[in-house]
Amino acid sequence: MIKTHAPSAKVLGNLRNIGIIAHIDAGKTTLTERILYYSGKIHRLGEVHDGTATMDYMPEEQERGITITSAVTSCQWDPCMINIIDTPGHVDFTIEVERSLRVLDGAVGVFCGVSGVEPQSETVWRQSESYHVPKIIFVNKMDRLGADFEIVLDSIVKKLGANPLAIMYPDGEGQEFRGVFDLIGMKRLVFDQETKGTDFSLFDLTDEETDRLGPWREKVIETAADEDEEILDLYLSGEEVPVAKIRAALRKATLARKIVPVLVGSALKNIGVQPVLEAVCDFLPSPLDVPVAVGVDPATKVEKSFKVSHKEPLSALVFKVTMDEGRKLAMMRLYSGSMSAGDTVFNVTQDKPERVARLFRLHAGRREKIDTAFAGDMVAAAGMKFARTGDTLAEKSSPILLEQIADYKPVISLAIEPRNSEEGDKLDEVLEKYLLEDPTLDLKRDEDTDQVILSGMGELHLEVVLERLKREYKLEPRAGKPQVVYQETVTSKAVGKGEFNRELGEVVHFGGVRLSVAPLERGKGCEVSFEFDGEGWPEAWLEAVEDGISDSLQSGVVKGYPVQDIHVRVLGMERKDGESSPVGYRMASAMALKQALGEAGSKLMEPIMWIEIGVPEEFVGEVVGLLGAKGAKIENMVDRAGQKVVQGLAPLSRLFGFSTDLRSATQGRAGFIMKFSRFDVME
Repeated sequence: MIKTHAPSAKVLGNLRNIGIIAHIDAGKTTLTERILYYSGKIHRLGEVHDGTATMDYMPEEQERGITITSAVTSCQWDPCMINIIDTPGHVDFTIEVERSLRVLDGAVGVFCGVSGVEPQSETVWRQSESYHVPKIIFVNKMDRLGADFEIVLDSIVKKLGANPLAIMYPDGEGQEFRGVFDLIGMKRLVFDQETKGTDFSLFDLTDEETDRLGPWREKVIETAADEDEEILDLYLSGEEVPVAKIRAALRKATLARKIVPVLVGSALKNIGVQPVLEAVCDFLPSPLDVPVAVGVDPATKVEKSFKVSHKEPLSALVFKVTMDEGRKLAMMRLYSGSMSAGDTVFNVTQDKPERVARLFRLHAGRREKIDTAFAGDMVAAAGMKFARTGDTLAEKSSPILLEQIADYKPVISLAIEPRNSEEGDKLDEVLEKYLLEDPTLDLKRDEDTDQVILSGMGELHLEVVLERLKREYKLEPRAGKPQVVYQETVTSKAVGKGEFNRELGEVVHFGGVRLSVAPLERGKGCEVSFEFDGEGWPEAWLEAVEDGISDSLQSGVVKGYPVQDIHVRVLGMERKDGESSPVGYRMASAMALKQALGEAGSKLMEPIMWIEIGVPEEFVGEVVGLLGAKGAKIENMVDRAGQKVVQGLAPLSRLFGFSTDLRSATQGRAGFIMKFSRFDVME
């Protein structure tokens, strides 16, 4: 057990909670591996392509060479303690990125030196912007054929609308890539490959190098001068500007999100990683540098917040739940206060007490026991029964409810059935565990076929779940083909009336309800309101009407899918003395709703996906034709970095196998991303 002590403001100022974000295959996990190696956290380098990367600890990740689940680790790079989350780059695992960004203070964006800003890196970048996360950039893979640092910088400006500032510059590109130039200290860094880049040397610049890098150095000084008048005076008088003052000024600009410092290297070739660690310490925020987490008082709904200090009341957000050897682990970020092993805390979201049996610092798949966690920490707790992703933990005497993590609706489903009854019980139990871990999974049972319907964010998402069932629990249920998840809605107004009058168990139950339905805007969900004077009506009867409507909205009249984007108004209720009952009103409201839905032009809504295809100009015709055949509506066509980018909307049901068709139509030269946009009726 590691003893822990309350951190001083100085220690908090040296804490960094960062994420590593990027497009799939940009080199995030390889960079993280080098960071852990050079900081002494691990003593042997693992590789993604060999399936030995520390942070890709799930067998499915090692097999596919991609990151599926956000892994947490920490390392020391004096004077800073750095907590790192390595996030997935694949669109099917967007929720992993979303919930990580929610608890980070800063981020390192990784971009490929050849491909530049790719579609998913653009998506993740915009997600981070919505959380106001300061960032630095590492342009990776500069040793690759076709790498071009300046084109990548240009694509960052054009595609992301960011203001990149190069603080490093490559010494050569592609096969000529040898090292990096430090534009702040004006030195050349050469990394020793015999020590796997652990040792590196600093060299003074030649006159030719100084002249070549002059314009880039000037931009660094000018940016620093914008933040510090003393630097401006030194610069204008031709005096040397101290490196420490430049770094302090650039830190100020980075924290204000005016600039994004850009570094360069090749993580795989062990070049340029240590400067990234220096930049994390120099430019990214500590918990003291970001706005305090704001929530509300659960009783009064009045806005509330605590200072980032262990002396304040506890406030913590559970950003992920995992099952480890059958036990639940709740990963959390502490925003204020402290939490010790053995404490009982209050789960404000669930309105229940939780016992913290043990506390751990995480290192990917391994755990390190600690006594106490403090404000600013990212830790995992074992023993919590009720905690789910997005829950707030606080003190019962001083509760606060933090903003919940964004919700994602599954768009694709799979029917699975056990091979025998014994496997069926175990399957139900295991799937419930997976649902706890992953809020983007959904589980229902088809009453007609008794099949389990598993829903998720994409084909790969569901594929990984099936692989985990087989590997972790030796379960191989029969699975059907992936099917699109639909919803239903109404297209016009209608009125329905229901009357229930029946004897059940020698007791007569009566209820009469009249209601209307009307369509709402897309994405508005369901609203239920009472449009008559309910005074004098028992609360239990009114609640029964609302419950009957809510239950019936789970199964529409077209094909039995959930009903969305609808406003149900209860217009009136009938009563019979001695016979009216909650059961009667619940049944009557369900009957009235079914009648109204039948007359309101109910239609199926399907998942509409936003698609973006980057393609050389000579293949634009093929792409447009292919999209037309898939029922897509082209929304926009723009030029980016010498390519055409075709943007549009298409129904998910038509997009199965689309990536294969696209590769075939464009000789493999098109890049493609799709993400959920909304449920809608496709005309």
